[in-house]
Amino acid sequence: MNVTIMGLGYIGLPTAALIASKGINVHGVDINKQVVDTINQGKIHIVEPDLEGLVHYAVQKKFLKASVKVQASDVFLVAVPTPFKAQHIPDLSYVENATRMVIPKLKPGNLFIIESTSPVGTTEKMAKLIFKERPELKDKIWVAYCPERVLPGHVIYELQQNDRVIGGIDDASTEAAINFYTKFVNGDLHRTNSRTAEMCKLVENAYRDVNIAFANELSMICDKADINVNELIDLASKHPRVKILNPGPGVGGHCIAVDPWFIVSEFPEDAKIIKQARIINKYKQEWVYKKVKTVAKKFQKDKGRTPTIACMGLSYKPDIDDMRESPALDIFTALAKEKFKLLAVEPNIRKNSTVATTETLKAILSADILVFLVAHKEFRLLSIPSDKIVLDFCGVTNR
Repeated sequence: MNVTIMGLGYIGLPTAALIASKGINVHGVDINKQVVDTINQGKIHIVEPDLEGLVHYAVQKKFLKASVKVQASDVFLVAVPTPFKAQHIPDLSYVENATRMVIPKLKPGNLFIIESTSPVGTTEKMAKLIFKERPELKDKIWVAYCPERVLPGHVIYELQQNDRVIGGIDDASTEAAINFYTKFVNGDLHRTNSRTAEMCKLVENAYRDVNIAFANELSMICDKADINVNELIDLASKHPRVKILNPGPGVGGHCIAVDPWFIVSEFPEDAKIIKQARIINKYKQEWVYKKVKTVAKKFQKDKGRTPTIACMGLSYKPDIDDMRESPALDIFTALAKEKFKLLAVEPNIRKNSTVATTETLKAILSADILVFLVAHKEFRLLSIPSDKIVLDFCGVTNR
C-alpha cells in the first residue's frame, strides 16, 4: 500500500510518521520546501514528544519521504489547515487546493479521506469537485471523512489509542476507510456518514469551548467578588455531579478557538450558546490585558518608573510550541502597543524560531511584574522572589 498525506503540520506529520512506522509507504506532501527538506533529514519542524524519533526511524527505513509534489497512491489523506475568513466564515481554500492537487493522480480503487476540520457538507463538496473534473471516477473511488481527536503533547499516543468517527459519502466508502484505519488505530472505529462525522468534530470542540467559557466567566465574577476562583472551583467540584474546568486567559489553538464558528456561520439563528461561549472566551483575553495594564499603570504611578513585565508563556496551551490563535500571544502584542518594557518567555520555542524569547530565570530576576499566561511545566517549579508582583491567569502558583 502507498499512502499520500497532504499537509505535514501538527496533524499530518504525526499521522504520516505513525502510518510509516507500520511498514507502509508514505509520501508526505507540503508546499513549504523547508519543511520537506527537514523531514527528509529525519528531523521535525514542530515540538511534539516522541515524534522526532518516529520520523527519524520512518525516514531511515525509507517508509517515509516528503515532497512538494503529489505522486500516485492507493490512499490520499488531506490534513491541511481550515482557518476562517472575515466574519468567521470558514476558509476551505486549503482543502480545495489540496484536493485539486490530488485529482490528476486519482485512479479507480483509490481512497480519498479528509481529516481537516470542515463545515458540514465539505466532503460531499470535494467529492463533487473530483467527479466534475474526473467523471470517469464516479463510483470507482471511495471518499470519506475522519476527524482527528488528539491532544497536543500526546499526539502519537492518541492517534493510535483514541476512538475515531468515520463517515463516507456512501456505505462502501465508510467501509473502505474503516479498513484503512484498522492498520494503525487501536481505538474503536465508529461508522457513520460524512455529514455526521463532520458535525461530530465541530460539536466536540464547541462543547469544550462552552465549558471553558463557564470557567472564564466565573473567574471574572470572582475577581469582582474578591473570591479565589481556583479555591472555589476546587470546592464546587467536590459535588459528585459537578466538574468545573480551570479558567485561563482565553482559548487558543486551531480547534476550540475556530471550530465553533463553523457551526455558528451555518446556523446563526440557532447556535446561540455556542456563539456566546466564543464571545466570552475572546473577551477574557481583553479582560486579562486590561487587568495587566491597570496593575502596570499603578506601578508606574507609585514607583515613578515604567515596569518590566514578563509574559510567561506565548503558546496556546502548556508544553507545546503551537501559537495558533494563542490568547497569550494576543495579550503580549496588545501590551507591546502600550510601550511597556516587555519580556516574552516561551521555553518551547526553538532557537532558530523568528520569535525572540527571554530565558525563564533571567526574566524572573529582571521583571517587576510576572504575568502567567500558560501553565508550562517549567513555570510550576519556579521559586518566585517575594518582591515580584504576580498576576496568575492560568493557576500556575496555585498548583
